This record gives sequence, C-alpha cells and structure tokens, in this order.
Amino acid sequence: MARIDVILPRGPARQWQMAIAERLENAGYDVAVVRDDSAQSHHLALDIILTFEAHVLRSRGSTLASATEARQPGTARQAGTPSPAGLVIDLTGSKAQRGAPTLRLSFDGSPCFATAAQVLATGGLPRLAVTIDGRTVGEAAPMVDSRVLVSRGLEDVLARTITAVTCSVDRFFAPRPAVDEPGTTTATGSEPPTGLALAGSYLGSALPRLAGRAVHKLRYRDQHWRVGYRFVDGPGVAHSRSLDGPAWSILPDDGLRYFADPFPFEWQDRHFIFVEEYRYATRRGVISVAELDTKGGVLGTACVLEEPFHMSYPHVFARDGAIWMMPEVGAGGNLLLYKAEEFPRRWIRHCVMVGEQDLFDATLLDHGGRLWLFASQRDNGGSASDTLVAFHADRLEGPWQPHPMNPISINRQAGRPGGAFIRIDGRIFLPLQDGTLRYGGGLGLAEIVRLDETSVVVTPPQPIDAATNWPYPMIHTLNRAGRLETIDGIDENTSRCWPSRSPAGASAAVPDNVVRAAIG
Repeated sequence: MARIDVILPRGPARQWQMAIAERLENAGYDVAVVRDDSAQSHHLALDIILTFEAHVLRSRGSTLASATEARQPGTARQAGTPSPAGLVIDLTGSKAQRGAPTLRLSFDGSPCFATAAQVLATGGLPRLAVTIDGRTVGEAAPMVDSRVLVSRGLEDVLARTITAVTCSVDRFFAPRPAVDEPGTTTATGSEPPTGLALAGSYLGSALPRLAGRAVHKLRYRDQHWRVGYRFVDGPGVAHSRSLDGPAWSILPDDGLRYFADPFPFEWQDRHFIFVEEYRYATRRGVISVAELDTKGGVLGTACVLEEPFHMSYPHVFARDGAIWMMPEVGAGGNLLLYKAEEFPRRWIRHCVMVGEQDLFDATLLDHGGRLWLFASQRDNGGSASDTLVAFHADRLEGPWQPHPMNPISINRQAGRPGGAFIRIDGRIFLPLQDGTLRYGGGLGLAEIVRLDETSVVVTPPQPIDAATNWPYPMIHTLNRAGRLETIDGIDENTSRCWPSRSPAGASAAVPDNVVRAAIG
C-alpha cells in the first residue's frame, strides 16, 4: 500500500490528528508520523476554553481537540529525513516544500484548526477545504449540533475533518479519479486567531449565548415537534416550493410526547400517517400510526413498533406484494427492514439491510433497474446530519454495496434526507434537510441529475419557503401519498412544566391508550 507521511508541529499532538493517521493505517496505508520542530502550534486559549466547558459539563473524557501523545502508527521520524512517501499530509500550517504531493487543510481560509473554534465562538459555522498542492480536492460544511458550546461544536467539525481527509486520500490513490472535474486553486492566506482574540470572542459572544440558552431551557422544552397534514387536489409543496394552499391541520398530542417524521400511506381507501412518537418519560422514540377520516379528523393513534433503542423516520412503502417499513434506528447500529404482518398494527423484523454502520433517515429509490439507498452517515462521531452516502442493490435484502463516490457530500445543507423521493415530470428529487439555522431548521429539494454505479450528481437543494400558513417558522420533512401531504416542524415555546395546548384549529389531544377500532 502507498506510503503516507503525516507531519505534525512541535508540541503535543491532537486527538484528531492522530485519528487521521490511525484511520489511514487501518485502511492499509503505510503511515509514518513526522515531526517538524520548526513549526509551532500554540493553543493555550483554546485549551482553557475546552477545560472550562468540560468542567461545566462535568466531563472527564477527551475530545478530538484534546492534546495527546504522538503515538505511532508507523515509525516517527524528523522532517527532512528522506522518505519514499507517495503523499504528505501537512498538519503544521507551514507552506514548506515537502518533496511529495502535499495535502493541507484550510479552516475558513486559515491552516489552523483553532480558527474553527473562533468561528464557533462568534456564533458562526466553519467551512473546511482539503487541498493537494494548492488545488481543492474536497470541501466540507460540517453540521454543528450544539451552537452554544465551542467544545461540542468543534467535535463535530473535527470529526468531519477526519472524514474529509481520509476520503480525499482514498480518491488520490484510486486507480482513476472518481470525479473528472479538475479542482480549483485555493488560497489559504488567513492568519490564525490570536489567543486574545479567541478569548475575547468566547467571553463576548459564546458565554452570553450559553447563559441565554440555559435560561430558555428552564422554561421550555428543548424541542417539541408538530406534525402538519392536509388533503390536496393537484400540485403540492414539491411543485410550488412553498407551504401555500389549503390550511394545515396539526396532529394533536397530550404534551407528554411529541410526533415527528410523518410518512403518509394510503391503503384500501384509508389514510394513515406513520410517525416517530417521542415519549419524554422514556426519552426514546417509538413508531406510531394515526388514521384520518376523509375530512382530516383523527380517528385514533397507536404505537405499532417499539425496540430497546430509539426509532424515528418510519419510511413506509409497498413493494413485491407486501408493505415494508425502513425506520431510522441509527442508535441500534444497523439499518433494519420490517414487514407488515398485519397492517398497520403488527410489524416483524425481516432483515438487516446494512450492518454495523450509523445510518440515519435512509430513503429508498427504484431507478435504472436497481434499488438505491440514500442516507446520512455518522462517520465515527460528529453530527448525524451532514454526510450523504448512497448504496445500491438488486433486491431489498441486499447485499447493499456502498457507492464508490461516498461520501457524496459533507454539507449541513445537503447531508441528510428529509422525506421520500419525489418524481415530477420524469425528474427525481430528494428532500434534504438544511441545518444552517439549526437541526430541523429548513428543507430543500435536490434533483438527482445522474445516478449509476460509478457516478452520482445531485444539484444543490432549492429551499422550501415555510413562512406562509404554517404556524411554525421551519420545516423538517416533506412526504405525500395520494392526496395526503405531510410536514413537521419545531415548536420552540412549549412549556417544560405543563402539557402543551394544541394550536388553534387543531383537534383535541388523543391519549396514548386510545386505539380506535379503525386501526385495530
């Protein structure tokens, strides 16, 4: 396998730097860690911030930004020693010539990862570029799940840094390029933040936001989702890219739980909405179903599928004479397929579709004579909402093969599916979640321009305008079955202490133990 030198500056290494070296070695590369004593790395202010937040969180574990020993894979040596390396990964920030193709990182234009902490401290979202000899070979816009804690945000950014680097290395050494388009030249001239600047940003911006968030959480639940639904004749949201049209009804809850991730399904002229039901008492999601009458009234709700781990995103579909469900069970470590034994109330586990991978919101497509899965992958930590991957197979049971272009993107605006594929006039669109504002902060439609076993081309998502007759400012998923259209969004002002009242026009809350005869 090819030889790779990973060059580190003088001083303690960082966990994320060593993780890059170790993952490459585990992938079969011959890796050597190289010290360049002429390059220095000072992050005292950042280390103070990380220590402070660890104390606040009462956390004793290390993070990807934590200092560590430069343990080996490979054999350490000093920079300048002759090397047969086929690629150098320079993590020092130096512009020195290394005598081999050299991969470097740029965090918002700076070679120093502390720049990402500076961006996070001021409430921004970092971007990452991977270059080889000055030409961009990879870009990433990591999703940041925590917008108030720098340590947690930096964990998300550095986890995707590892993903972006290892992916770029694999493509560099691939027998032929996965993408034929040439890279662009990238300038990395921005100076890293001084310790004083980082400390000032943290004290002036991050700490006040942290305090405000703490006060908000004393009064309100961290998140309470609402499911909207309506019957539509003719084109709907996917055509107009807005929520205009007939008014949305709200699927009622009793305040002890919320409903999210709605997937409508029409069966024998009856209308169902499968949802994640998250119970605050157990802090775990189960799959429930609501049946509607022809006027949109809720006939009843019931839990139909529960596992020891969290479940959500109940992607229900009909195929091969049966009805299937492919829920999100990322916490279980496998992508599972369930079959309706007695629709809609009884489901049995049919098989493991993709094992030992953290896949989220997997969505099925039948295209070009093959079956395709698009999902978000949490690649050894970090967020579950920024890394889009694809798999293909000739049957539901698999085997499912990862696409050679994985990850298709590392982008908080286009990394996680938000509903079933949509076909309009022969074109195929995939709803993708937009995490720019926050998780659940928006949704866009991306067109699948090309999809085969060697190539995936997906357009940037076109956003859906939620600022219409939907009472909540953001949407998270979009689905439709026949005339029944569904969305969901976050109600950020639901009281932490009392059951929430239904919005105006909603039906009365349906207790959990109400199971109408209509659904079994």
